[in-house]
Amino acid sequence: MSRRTAIKTGAVLLGLTLTSCTGEPDPAPSSAAVSTTPTPTGPSATFAFGTASQPLGLDPALANDVESQRVTRQVLEGLVGVDQTTGEPTPLLATEWTESADGRSYTFTLRPGITFHDGSPFNAQAVCTNFERWFHFSEAIRKQAAGTTFKGVFKEHSDQASLSVFKACTALSPRLVRIDLTERFTGFLQALTLPAFAVSSPKALAAGRADVLNLRRGSQVLSAYATHPVGTGPFRFSAWDSTSVTLVTNKDYWGDRGQIGTIHFITYDHPQTRLQALIDGKIDGYDAVTVGNFDQLVKRGKQIIQRDPFSVMYLGMNQAVPVLADLKVRQAVELAIDKDTLIRRFFIDNTTQASQFVPPKLSGFNNNAPALGHDPDKAKDLLAEAGYKGAPLKFYYPMNVTRPYLPTPEKVFAEISRQLTAVGFNIRPVPVDWSDGYLQKVQSPGDHAFHLLGWNGSYADADNFLTPLFGEKNGEFGYQDAQVFSKIDRARGLPDGKDRTEQYQTINAQIAATVPAVPIAFPISALALSDRVLSYPASPVLNEVFTKVQLRP
Repeated sequence: MSRRTAIKTGAVLLGLTLTSCTGEPDPAPSSAAVSTTPTPTGPSATFAFGTASQPLGLDPALANDVESQRVTRQVLEGLVGVDQTTGEPTPLLATEWTESADGRSYTFTLRPGITFHDGSPFNAQAVCTNFERWFHFSEAIRKQAAGTTFKGVFKEHSDQASLSVFKACTALSPRLVRIDLTERFTGFLQALTLPAFAVSSPKALAAGRADVLNLRRGSQVLSAYATHPVGTGPFRFSAWDSTSVTLVTNKDYWGDRGQIGTIHFITYDHPQTRLQALIDGKIDGYDAVTVGNFDQLVKRGKQIIQRDPFSVMYLGMNQAVPVLADLKVRQAVELAIDKDTLIRRFFIDNTTQASQFVPPKLSGFNNNAPALGHDPDKAKDLLAEAGYKGAPLKFYYPMNVTRPYLPTPEKVFAEISRQLTAVGFNIRPVPVDWSDGYLQKVQSPGDHAFHLLGWNGSYADADNFLTPLFGEKNGEFGYQDAQVFSKIDRARGLPDGKDRTEQYQTINAQIAATVPAVPIAFPISALALSDRVLSYPASPVLNEVFTKVQLRP
């Protein structure tokens, strides 16, 4: 059987060192994923899910990695949710909203009778406390944190208030809140669906000194709050130790609580150990199926659910490294890379080549974006024209991790390194354990010439891909194109329609022509599930809340 065997497909998208941090008593973990029959008192099944790495932190405003968000999506909620089928904004903590005629003000009606897990009330003031916190993050916090989202969406924080899209949050009444913007932002509602904009309990933020990052957990520096998040979601935080995170059902949840009473997110940082745990019945499912796992899962008759592609994997280049400031050198890099070989060997079938950073499903994708193709001889010629004399170039890549967009980083690195070396580049490998701050190292100014990374889309708008990556100069790429920055600013404020689509197509073509990074693939990602699971809410934007997992009787 090949990897082309018929598989279920996920929803289609349109348009101080801590070893354990415990809140509520931790339910004793079982050696196997055992289900109990639901009772009238509420969900009672135990569900174990294998993850590829430990979360980098559980404060969603300061950690944007997949494993952190997988947990916080269960514990916290935002004003706006995501429709599983269309990807469109849908009511969550806000039941409805209105937009002003000029697109610069949104008024939200909040769901009544909601309390946070700590018993404090959810209301308009709580919403504003969160927005004001995000807006006022200091530069020091932003440098320390694993990953902040606010600036990527709203452009600036309070220290550059005149440049920020966010202006103010006003509690008009306990159930009515208005958010004012400095300019029209077409993707605003969709941006609010991001896990980073989930609403935390103000009481818990204060008690956990959420803006004081002084607790060390592995290589991460966190606040006390980031080890015990408090939201309004269907699950409450219970415990986080060196191998797992445990959540328990929120008995006071306003919505459907589903069948699961306890979730154990258990870390297996190697694909084969995740596979074996599923076969042995220790877990009910796991994410990040790799090519190496795929055939074994099919032969054993395990369920595999594929998500529609909504991420891009790329080779990053840093123009702050003098050699890479030369366009001819960056073009040589693109010409050296054999994307077909990489995709065929290391990605699940139906993964497609990328020539730009916006996936084909989104308006703004440009069918005619320039691509140089694979031509090693031409790459050598360009390097000679550029006068490259073999200066060593550091190539960072992550170890001991699997990402939805990068299933086997070590193998992908080895092949790309081989291809670059073949045309004359002098590559110096720099392996960095994912949990040892890989993201911070490659997204901050530094000596990284090349690095492997990807971007998983979180909402259905080209802006979600282009603004965070290329909307301003950053430490990841050292990219400086004032014209592109200006065009992105303009496009995100245009109303949906032909003009906006054409603007994004132009931007995509311009980015492709200057090669600030090499997009390689729009990867298919997949989950493996035991027979116990009847259905799983697979989502291209990873909005997978476990109340929607259905278990067999």
